Amino acid sequence: MVKEILKDLSLQKAPGPSPSFNVFDLWRAIELIAKKGLVGRGSLAQELGIGGGTVRTLIGRLTNSGIVATSRSGCSLTQKGLELWNKIQLIVPEKVMLPESDLTFAVHNIALLLKNRSDRVSHGLEQRDAAVAFGAKGAITLVFKDGKLVAPMVSDDLARDFPKAFNQIIKSIKLEENDVVVIGSADTPEKAVYGALAAAWTLI
Repeated sequence: MVKEILKDLSLQKAPGPSPSFNVFDLWRAIELIAKKGLVGRGSLAQELGIGGGTVRTLIGRLTNSGIVATSRSGCSLTQKGLELWNKIQLIVPEKVMLPESDLTFAVHNIALLLKNRSDRVSHGLEQRDAAVAFGAKGAITLVFKDGKLVAPMVSDDLARDFPKAFNQIIKSIKLEENDVVVIGSADTPEKAVYGALAAAWTLI
């Protein structure tokens, strides 16, 4: 349901040219507003790295859908928006920055935890390709199964084969059976975030 809601928001038709934002900009906007409580239009544009006109269209889309309320003070989530954010967090409860390691592809690395999604992972190639399509250098998918952290096609025991990376992940993220971690790697923090979101999107 979460995926369909976000997808519908990004595909809604409106007069004028097509908006220059995507489903992950909407996701990030909802996240930023949820975490800050109240966000001004300028601050939101700066955080997302998009122009003023684009952010106006994005806010209008969220407002018309009843997810965001606007005032002179800024944007805040409505009850409907809070409910959507809570649903997103049930699936993707954690986002953390990880240092570069022998497991990642670039300097900047963003890891997302997806709860109980191991049955949706095959070889990790779909997540990698999705991340690359959104500007990342790559992405790696990790599955926590039978008490082990596994990277399909890379390692059947991360603790043994990549101990440094394993310890970084375990210290940063609380894992439970059948959880999945996707790590987007890129030359900039923004591209790493979008790479991670794109990789996660394939598993939602």
